[in-house]
Amino acid sequence: MTIGEKKISKFYIGQSSSIERTFTERDVKSYMELTREENSVYSDDVFMKKVQLKGRVVPGLLSEGLIMEVSSKELPGSPGLLLQKELIYHHPVYIGDNITAKVEIIDIDLRRRWITLMVQCTNQLGEVVITGQIVALVIINTSE
Repeated sequence: MTIGEKKISKFYIGQSSSIERTFTERDVKSYMELTREENSVYSDDVFMKKVQLKGRVVPGLLSEGLIMEVSSKELPGSPGLLLQKELIYHHPVYIGDNITAKVEIIDIDLRRRWITLMVQCTNQLGEVVITGQIVALVIINTSE
């Protein structure tokens, strides 16, 4: 077994963690400034009423960022590099929503240092807003 395989062996199937965050108007504004994406669903209350949604939507990448935060900081305690993602967005995430992202290890490839995580995000009402899975490469500092 290599050093990397020994360090990743601290993970186990069924291991899980979660984190929560309330997305703010400032978060969305920062996203729009950084990406230069000027979508009306993020910024125009009048437009959102016309299309019969209850408010401005949080960009999907911000929710995905919460998933990556819990998978790399909380669960393994090791940095990770996203290799693959398959996510389904069941409901929009709105500005002001408190989102809980939960990940659970469902597969481990010791040789490749890959972990596969099942993902579920819920809002403050308990509604499932995102489900799916991600595959991440666990980054190992072999000098530790």
